[in-house]
Amino acid sequence: MLIEPTEEKLQAMRLNSMLEELRRQQQDPQFSKLSFEERFGFVVDAEYLSRENRSLTRRLREAKLRYPAACMEAVQYSARRELDRSQMRQLASCRWIADHLHVVITGATGVGKSWLACALAQQACRRGYRAVYRRVPRFFTELTLARADGTLPKVLAAFARIDLLVLDDMALAPLEERERLDLLEILEDRDGLRSTVVTSQFPPEAWHETIGDPTVADAILDRITHRAHRIDLKGPSKRGDTDTNDDTKDGTKETKETKETKAKNRK
Repeated sequence: MLIEPTEEKLQAMRLNSMLEELRRQQQDPQFSKLSFEERFGFVVDAEYLSRENRSLTRRLREAKLRYPAACMEAVQYSARRELDRSQMRQLASCRWIADHLHVVITGATGVGKSWLACALAQQACRRGYRAVYRRVPRFFTELTLARADGTLPKVLAAFARIDLLVLDDMALAPLEERERLDLLEILEDRDGLRSTVVTSQFPPEAWHETIGDPTVADAILDRITHRAHRIDLKGPSKRGDTDTNDDTKDGTKETKETKETKAKNRK
């Protein structure tokens, strides 16, 4: 049987991974020992994995994560961070996204809030969800520009469809009236339908002052915190730590005493 017509059809249908696998099987005599079903399974798997990888790459590119390499497998559980392992395992399953719940991450500057938020978003992308990361100040600038050029309804609709929206650095500065109303509009569109991750240096109970209007603040907080997992990160700031050691995964400095203790343990 001539294989060239089949190869041409696969190429015409843009089934390039299937074509590559078919050619690989032709060149490897070991495949002749397999049944037709087994060989065909390898061909289908090659195309499926290729498409899955392309989809994941596209979702990660669309997410525009601040820390693209952040992942749940790399989360560190040093005692000072006070992270709950069972909660992290639950979040890594992405069941909370399927249930349209939220995550609020608080803590002092530099403790890893943004990194953890990006790790959650990356995990969501790997599970087939669409995610988008935005720093809150730039987020409002984006909405202002969309209002100016008449594309605001389209932009709001796009944010409403995203499975996971990451809003980083909430409540850093007081919101103007238009900003808090835009935020409420987006959260209302997503309420009960999509999930949101919010990070802030301050607990939600302290957001009223920066949001401004008490009524709007109550509405915003209700849509974020009512169905949210809470994570309060502790520990020292990771920023500016140049004297770090790979053995100290939470980014804290390895003191002379720590090194001596490790040396004794090795002996």
